[in-house]
Amino acid sequence: MRTKDGAPGRDETPQERADRLWSEMLQEVRVCQTGAQILFGFLIGVAFTPRFAALPDFDKNLYVATVVLGAIATGALIAPVAFHRFLAGHGLKPELIHIAGRLIATGLTTLALTIAAALLLLLRTATGSPATAWVLSATVLLWFTMTWLVLPQVVLRRAAADRVAPHEHDGAEGDRSP
Repeated sequence: MRTKDGAPGRDETPQERADRLWSEMLQEVRVCQTGAQILFGFLIGVAFTPRFAALPDFDKNLYVATVVLGAIATGALIAPVAFHRFLAGHGLKPELIHIAGRLIATGLTTLALTIAAALLLLLRTATGSPATAWVLSATVLLWFTMTWLVLPQVVLRRAAADRVAPHEHDGAEGDRSP
């Protein structure tokens, strides 16, 4: 898509762009916000089960770390809404979008760590094999890293290379599609 002046992108004012980005961010965060809140709520209840008292100290400490990570994830994912409430009507939406993006990234990172830690705790208890639990939890965390961080970066780099490549060769290579 091209703007009225021929530049690539959308034909929107800075305020329209800010409104669109904010709307997109809210849709994105709704998905992970709900999951983080459910996971956090479940984690809170674990300490009140009869089996919790019998857990080894390592698992109790892992539980505490997992709950704290869950609280941070939940708080970071809810923070953009609270931030918006305080800034609404002050013409600061571009700043809000910048800060909300960082809060959401923090929330996603701590959510991934919360899930991996909860999985480690669960698998240590369910399998009775700490080594198996560590390997499986690390594999899941690696999966999150690959799909949430690495894959988007690969797509960005390829898109940037595709935008640059036609100008470098002036069409000498022809169609670059796969």
